[in-house]
Amino acid sequence: MPKKSKLYTRQGDQGQTSLFGGERVSKDHLRVEAYGQLDHVSATIGLLVVSLSAGEMAGELRQVQNDLFDLGAELATPPDSRLQYRLPRAIDEDDWRRLERLLDEYDAQVPPLRTFVLPGGHETAARAHLARTTCRAAERAVVRLAHHEEVRPDVLTYLNRLSDFLFVCARLLNHRAGVDEVTWQPRPRAEDAG
Repeated sequence: MPKKSKLYTRQGDQGQTSLFGGERVSKDHLRVEAYGQLDHVSATIGLLVVSLSAGEMAGELRQVQNDLFDLGAELATPPDSRLQYRLPRAIDEDDWRRLERLLDEYDAQVPPLRTFVLPGGHETAARAHLARTTCRAAERAVVRLAHHEEVRPDVLTYLNRLSDFLFVCARLLNHRAGVDEVTWQPRPRAEDAG
């Protein structure tokens, strides 16, 4: 049996980490923040998947987790890295179009949206909303990175579609569970209050 390697290397104890290709950067580098946020999205999707009934959109969400890992690898690799060739196939239009098809399919199964929806309802729907909000945070981190370094447009498009997809997943999960969505109840306008 091969010797098991240790999980810790002590290489990051001073707040530095290595990008794919060996370049050392600070752990708060925009690139590290961006791919770290993708990991956060994947973790929240994992939490959602374990709460789903068998066959209930889990396969689609596991594919999204794989997509996010591929995106993370891309973002962990500077565009000028000599190791670009070792990356998995890049997320592209086919991938975000797949999300659009699923989004349309799921949206056709829920009632029309008439007001703003708040996170909540059934527990699985609330988890989908949590994943959606972490996806929006990841998207913002990638946009910040794109202001300073090259990021392919398909990366941003994918994340934008993913947050919409997770929103409709939450709506569908509430619908399938027979649980009403939590809707925004605006305060009365100041002119109506007095």
